[in-house]
Amino acid sequence: MAKKPAALTKLFVLDTNVLMHDPTSLFRFEEHDVFLPMATLEELDQHKKGMTEVARNARQVSRFLDEIVSGSELDIEAGITLYSKTRKSATGRLFLQTHLLRGDLPDSLPSVKVDNQILAVVLGLRAEQPGRAVILVSKDINMRIKARALGLPAEDYFNDKVLEDSDLLYSGMRELATNFWDKHGKDMASGQTDGRTWYRINGPLAGQLLVNEFVYLEGESPFYAIVTATDGKTAQLHTIKDYGHQKNNVWGITARNREQNFALNVLMDPEIDFVTLLGQAGTGKTLLTLAAGLTQTLEQKRYSEIIMTRVTVPVGEDIGFLPGTEEEKMSPWMGALEDNLDVLNKTDEAAGEWGRAATQDLIRTRIKIKSLNFMRGRTFLNKFLIIDEAQNLTPKQMKTLITRAGPGTKVVCLGNISQIDTPYLTEGSSGLTYVVDRFKGWAHGGHVTLARGERSRLADHAGEVL
Repeated sequence: MAKKPAALTKLFVLDTNVLMHDPTSLFRFEEHDVFLPMATLEELDQHKKGMTEVARNARQVSRFLDEIVSGSELDIEAGITLYSKTRKSATGRLFLQTHLLRGDLPDSLPSVKVDNQILAVVLGLRAEQPGRAVILVSKDINMRIKARALGLPAEDYFNDKVLEDSDLLYSGMRELATNFWDKHGKDMASGQTDGRTWYRINGPLAGQLLVNEFVYLEGESPFYAIVTATDGKTAQLHTIKDYGHQKNNVWGITARNREQNFALNVLMDPEIDFVTLLGQAGTGKTLLTLAAGLTQTLEQKRYSEIIMTRVTVPVGEDIGFLPGTEEEKMSPWMGALEDNLDVLNKTDEAAGEWGRAATQDLIRTRIKIKSLNFMRGRTFLNKFLIIDEAQNLTPKQMKTLITRAGPGTKVVCLGNISQIDTPYLTEGSSGLTYVVDRFKGWAHGGHVTLARGERSRLADHAGEVL
């Protein structure tokens, strides 16, 4: 290459799966340079046809490359600058493979395979630029293992990760220290509004609290509250409604633990438009959400209907095409909905068999099952939208869904980030992790991580030992 780059900057060789996972990855390497092997461009060309998310991303990468390369034919050998008015964060250069780079691959690695051709390019670049760090970036674990076996540095693409460790994810609640009132009781103001007590506190913790974060203090006189406002080192707390008591039951359901009580408080609050509930299997995410949705749709008439959708990623082998309408095709994926409706229908013991059958028919007319495939371009007015298994959504798909909400619509995302079935998505890069992190502290958003399983002693034990 004509121009020798600074030894301090690294040269990142991108595998095709990185570009198809995040088309903007070209601009995410800051001052470092990006190199695209010819094999990567060939693979992009093969994947650009179709209506899948991967095909859309492949086409977007091609458009980005066309935009960068257009008018820069003379500079391709020396590298094309990625710096522009819209992407000033990328100050490195883009290099495309313009000549044959020979790397001595072991005989056990056939050169006809695209992955091995990319590895040969990395070996060739390292031989051509010995004083520079040449690093392969790939989402494919086996590709990274092969690279390391050849003595080549290889990395995963981390830029899409919201958090490095899912344990750091915002839980939506905070346990207060036993000396909390001693440290924050000075100059405290309190009063009552609509039967709920509020406290205005000052102190070191007040500046760390987020709006709609739950705080609690266990002991002889338990204290449960939600943060309603923060201003510098001052915060306002409101005591919450006790949904554990039968008089406050929601469609016959009461909270069985602290986290479920917090979840029902955000689900039933008309001022909160966006709710995320995380938790292992059996913590009650779907049951609580459906109970809150039915109460606010059928009893309080706050929403016109409940819309439920989920990502159709099979756990085992796919069973092929399904017959019928959109709703009939989605019904095998909605077993969780059926199971929870059976529980909710049994809560009204006084209604009798005929009364329960009538209620079940009424519920059926108010719950619509929709496929994600037809969501683009829609707007939902006064709907209670439930997105189940949201951990399988990418951040881009999550944005597409949440932006469907029109006036008066509440969106609830449910998921378990330890059960991701979508390829290349991890706990750190899931769309659910993304929205939990981005929406924390928003006045009209609420989040709760449900911790305790309430399904059965068998399910709880299986979750621990298996």
